[in-house]
Amino acid sequence: MISLDQSISSIKGIGPKKSALFAKLNIFSVGDLIHYYPNGYQNRRNIKTLNNLKHMEKATIIGTVCGDIQEINTRKKFKILKVPIMDETGRGYVTFFNSFYLKKIFQRNRSFYFYGNVNIVGGEVQISHPEYSSTKDTILEKFCRIRPIYGLTKGITQKEITNLIEQILLDKSFEIQEYLPSGLLKINSICDINYGIRNIHFPSSSRALKVAKYRLVFEEFFFLQLGLRMLRKKYIVNNNGIRFKVFPELNNLVNSLPFKLTNAQETTLNEIIKDMQQSKEMNRLIQGDVGSGKTIIALLSMYLAYLNGFQSTLMAPTEILAEQHFIGFKKILEPLGVNIGILSRSVKKKKDVLRKIEDGELDIILGTHALIQDKVVFNKLGLVVTDEQHRFGVRQRSFLKKKGMNPDVLVMSATPIPRTLSLILYGDLDISIIDELPPGRKHINTYNISKNKISRLYDFIEEEFRKGRQAYIVCPLVEESEKINAESAVDLYNDLKETTFKSRNLALIHGKMSADEKDSIMKKFQAGEIDLLISTTVIEVGINVPNSTIMAVINAERFGLAQLHQLRGRVGRGEHQSFCFLVSEGKNKITRERMKTMESTNNGFVIAEKDLELRGPGDFFGTKQHGLPELKIADIFKHKEILKKAQEEAYKTLENYKLLSLDEKIPLKAKVKQLFGDVLKDFSI
Repeated sequence: MISLDQSISSIKGIGPKKSALFAKLNIFSVGDLIHYYPNGYQNRRNIKTLNNLKHMEKATIIGTVCGDIQEINTRKKFKILKVPIMDETGRGYVTFFNSFYLKKIFQRNRSFYFYGNVNIVGGEVQISHPEYSSTKDTILEKFCRIRPIYGLTKGITQKEITNLIEQILLDKSFEIQEYLPSGLLKINSICDINYGIRNIHFPSSSRALKVAKYRLVFEEFFFLQLGLRMLRKKYIVNNNGIRFKVFPELNNLVNSLPFKLTNAQETTLNEIIKDMQQSKEMNRLIQGDVGSGKTIIALLSMYLAYLNGFQSTLMAPTEILAEQHFIGFKKILEPLGVNIGILSRSVKKKKDVLRKIEDGELDIILGTHALIQDKVVFNKLGLVVTDEQHRFGVRQRSFLKKKGMNPDVLVMSATPIPRTLSLILYGDLDISIIDELPPGRKHINTYNISKNKISRLYDFIEEEFRKGRQAYIVCPLVEESEKINAESAVDLYNDLKETTFKSRNLALIHGKMSADEKDSIMKKFQAGEIDLLISTTVIEVGINVPNSTIMAVINAERFGLAQLHQLRGRVGRGEHQSFCFLVSEGKNKITRERMKTMESTNNGFVIAEKDLELRGPGDFFGTKQHGLPELKIADIFKHKEILKKAQEEAYKTLENYKLLSLDEKIPLKAKVKQLFGDVLKDFSI
């Protein structure tokens, strides 16, 4: 009997070498294989006669070899095999490149099914390099079915993976236990899991494929929403949180700031204060565009925790950003008696910092992933903040939270998601949105230019240098690659320091450098000792240098819109007009649309919507919320209506859970456990 849990290597014909290749596709078990869905289909049901074929279409024909095969040598050293065929309506040819071994197969008077691209040149019908099968060996229905197309890796063919999945699905002992409640399936006219799996791989018809896809998309969204709702319920029902009191010192600090909070900032701060005053744990997301002022709200929230005698901590994704927060927090809070510390990989005297955290000598601790290590023990942790939420996930948030006794949680994200989607995707969080920028923030003028205008760009950068400004140039690669045709930061740095900007101070920064090296360079750049910083996306998040007025991105077509928006947000932070230049050679329609979007708006929420539309959720939500199930077939943009329906049904299922039969509860709970693992291990339905 075949089970979902058994190793892929237990299937006949899969040895250690093949297992290793399948591992590259993240296929380790039978379950992984049958949930490895096709990324496209080949519909061979367009069966035609030779006289009905149209130029450039794909079609299936039945043809009989009717003459001698021609062997043609081309100037480019291609060898073409030209096989004459006929049916009752006319004559034509099938052609193959560098495949002379096929002469033995295509014998005169033998009939074949052919499927491929049709070319009609000078009235002559040709089908180029078609797939084929002898009419003796294969029935028409089998050849003409809708065939799946899978993502592959070198060493695994379409035929191989197709045959393997078919072998499993045809095995009479193979069956998947249904895990969605029967009432839910019936009310929503959703097919059962076995029908869905069989028809997503080998659809019996276009209608069957549509039905199967709906089932599997709905299922992915259903369990995502179920898990998020359970996490949210976990926080709501837990009344063991900290009840913080509000002290007048908080209002004094707000009034003493050198700037006035925007209306959106004030609203968000009030929502946080209200949460912190309640006995249930706060679990809130602040979404705000680049430069909207999320960090000052986090600082004020952490000051409130301090006033109540609690420690608080902020986890940032990079050492540079953690250091930047450390400097900013010290400037505002140290004069008020707050002791602030930092913990990251490169911090010296770590043992001393760890001791001060445990003894309660530090009130606010800023840091990186180093904060979630076992050896970090807090004295009285009351508030946990994660910055740049898209770099972390549920599991990291959970690790940090466990450092305290039911502390409040605040997460911040500068990667905006359209509001309706954020309410669904971050179902375990309350959401505050800072959708206005502080007064004085200038619009960043953005231009898409081709590479042949780069010398004019360099002239413009030189003009800014003469005004005392600084600039960034970002490249997609650290070093030159044979596989990828794109500019490398190292090569560009070496070239520009010897030619165009040899009289200027240039520096290079990238992810392969040590933390100390990166910090040293950034400090020099912030101090104005470096004119031009050539970088990879290591500077994408949180670098604040108000004197920088130019961001140039080379090979901009290789970056996502959200990423380009983050990079652009590194400039426009001071009083001077700033500019962003997107150097792109991409000529396709999507690339042009993406560049046009960047030129037309500085609004991160508009950009996020377009990013979802053009790139799909893969890159965008490529946050892949660590700890949440991966979406393999569902698309949060294309399938928004199914997402909403799945959310409704997930909530209903939890509300009416007691009404389910035992036979429905057991597989449902097993599926939740399989998908969410330790994220929900402390909480049962």
